[in-house]
Amino acid sequence: MRIVRFAVGREPRYGLVEDSIVREVRGDIFGKFTVTNKKHSLKRIKFLAPTTPSKIVAVGLNNRDHIAEMKGELPDEPIIFLKPPTAVLPHHGRIIYPKPCGRLDYEAELGVIIKRTARAVAAEKALRYVLGYVCFNDVTARDLQRKDGQWTRGKSFDTFAPFGPWIETELDLSDVAIRAYLNGVIRQEANINNYIFDVPYLIHFISTVMTLHPGDIIAAGTPSGVGPMQPGDTIEIEVEGIGRLSNTIVRE
Repeated sequence: MRIVRFAVGREPRYGLVEDSIVREVRGDIFGKFTVTNKKHSLKRIKFLAPTTPSKIVAVGLNNRDHIAEMKGELPDEPIIFLKPPTAVLPHHGRIIYPKPCGRLDYEAELGVIIKRTARAVAAEKALRYVLGYVCFNDVTARDLQRKDGQWTRGKSFDTFAPFGPWIETELDLSDVAIRAYLNGVIRQEANINNYIFDVPYLIHFISTVMTLHPGDIIAAGTPSGVGPMQPGDTIEIEVEGIGRLSNTIVRE
């Protein structure tokens, strides 16, 4: 099932994607909802971010290829950081290249959408707390990240957390390809089985640190091949079984 959040006029709505049609739903996507007979063309809707998270928890250095690329060592525990809700950007939204930034990078990731409040969840029960999965781009001002020595500023500018295009509720977490395409050319490609810490463990680990609420996102880590984007570029993040998230870069 693919759950999309979209706007008709100024009113945000949820719907289910069925081929080229979106069928509106009524109720709470995190609880009970019903599917209505009201339909929209997928090509004509305005995409919104699939959720309005209270927080975005990203995982650094969770891919063996990326660690080798960055010349780092395998971590003993997940390395986590936060991106603010103000960084959220939907499918087809424009990523702003900030004036203070000298190098703006893409990072293709799998995003995990939390379904219900999670606190100190056991790994073997963690997937019960998942609504579904999205394509996520951990946009990074790389030069500022290196300059600061910590990651908050470089990861937190407005528009630095594109995700979507919708929530896929069913995904085989044992075999998922993740890719990034810059202007149609593939730049990143790896499989989820290259993660150091899998999704259930990440939910367990993070939920022992902070309570996760419905709509919160975990960005599970990027493969090797991260690289720069320029104003005018189009960046697409593909997660096999979900689809493609597409955004363009504009100068501030």
